[in-house]
Amino acid sequence: MNADLDAALDRIARVPRLLVALDFDGVLAPLVDDPSASRPLPESADAVRALAAADGVDVVMLSGRGRDDLAAVSGFGPPVRLVGSHGAEYDSELGAALGRGSLLTSEQTAARETLIEELRTLVDDAPGARLELKPGGAAVHVRGVDDGVGTALLDRVRGGPARRDGVDATEGKDVIDLAVLETSKGSAVDALRRHLGVDAVLFAGDDVTDETAFRVLGADDVGIKVGDGDTAARFRVASPEDLAGVLTRFSALRVP
Repeated sequence: MNADLDAALDRIARVPRLLVALDFDGVLAPLVDDPSASRPLPESADAVRALAAADGVDVVMLSGRGRDDLAAVSGFGPPVRLVGSHGAEYDSELGAALGRGSLLTSEQTAARETLIEELRTLVDDAPGARLELKPGGAAVHVRGVDDGVGTALLDRVRGGPARRDGVDATEGKDVIDLAVLETSKGSAVDALRRHLGVDAVLFAGDDVTDETAFRVLGADDVGIKVGDGDTAARFRVASPEDLAGVLTRFSALRVP
C-alpha cells in the first residue's frame, strides 16, 4: 500500500460514522467470462464481513448487477446491504427510507418489455453474447465473445436501443447496460451518505460506471480505482488481490 493511501485509510478509520461502498466484479471478485461463476476473494469477503459487523460502519455492495444476481454470486446478506442496477435497486427497508418504493411506473414497465424484446433479437444473432435481464432494463454482455462479433453487436445496440427516448445507456467493460430509468452510482452514494449521516465514504470500483461515484467524493473521503484506466479516484491498486490486502488492513484499523 502506498504511504498516501495508508495515511488516508488511517484517517477515515477513526471517523464515528463510515460508509464503505464497493463494486463487486473486478473489485472484490476477479473478472471471469461467465458472470454466474464470479465469487469474491475469500480475503475480501472476510474483511467485508468484519467491517459490516463493526460499530459505526455501513457496508454496501454497489453493483451494476441486479440485486438478486448480486446476492447469489456474492454470498453477502445483512448486515451487508446490497444495492443493484447501478443504484436503482434497494432492499425494501432502505428503498422506503430513501423514498424509492416501486421501481418502475406502468409506462416504464411497458418500455422495459419492448426494450428487452429488441435486445433479445440482437443478442440471439451474436454467438456467445449474453442478455442479462434486470428489473430496470437489461444488459448486453460480450466478454469472451469473438472480437468482431462483440464489437458489431455493441455498435448495433448503441445505434438502436440505446438511442430510444427514455432509455439510459451505461457502458462498461464488454457490456452495455440499458435501463428505462436514469440512475448512477454517484447518485446512489449521495443518497446513502445523506440517509446514513456518515462522516466519510470509502468507495472502490474498477469500471467506467464507477466514475460517477468517484466524482461525488469529497476531501474527507477515499476513492480507490482497481486496475488500469483514467479515473477521478485519488488512489489506485492494480488488482482485486491487491484490494483484498487493502481491505484486510483497513478492517484491522477499524475493528477493535
